[in-house]
Parts: sequence; structure tokens; C-alpha cells
Amino acid sequence: MINTQKISIDCLIIQSEGNIVSNMDGEKVMMSIHNGKYYNLGTPGSTIWDLIKTPISINQLITTLMSKYDVEKNECEKQVISFLERLYEEGLIRIVDRS
Repeated sequence: MINTQKISIDCLIIQSEGNIVSNMDGEKVMMSIHNGKYYNLGTPGSTIWDLIKTPISINQLITTLMSKYDVEKNECEKQVISFLERLYEEGLIRIVDRS
């Protein structure tokens, strides 16, 4: 699956359907039903996954993460967008139309 839409700070995102998710020692592991791949999201990734159950702006996501973790805004933004781009490329999240 090739997704060409660019993720930016203003995007509204949500989890895609079709993923089986389980908690293992505080981290999320999941399998995509669509591509048959397994993923380990790690601790920060697990927090992000929980926060994107409902549509959320990336800006709000970053603000929330900064309140949970000791991280500078620029670094948080860079890491979150990079992580979300990988999820998007794998078809694990969707960009929601704001209209």
C-alpha cells in the first residue's frame, strides 16, 4: 500500500480499522489483518496508539505527550511525525478530513 499524503502538524489522525492489538508488559503489539505484519509499538508508541483511538490533531497529540514525557517541543514534534509517517505508510492510521 502506497500512501502519498504528507503528515503535518495540522493533520487530524485516527487508528485504521483491522488491527489486532494486545498489551505486553506495558507495550502494544499488534497484527494488521490487511497486510499480515506484526508490530511492536514500544512504550511511547503505545501511548500514541491509545491517544489516536478517536480523531486527534497532531498538534494536540504533541501537547499531550509533552505533558507525559520530559521532551522538548521540537524533538517531540520531529519524533511523533516520523513515527506517524511510518504508521501511515503501513496503513495503520488514517488522516481524517476536517470537513
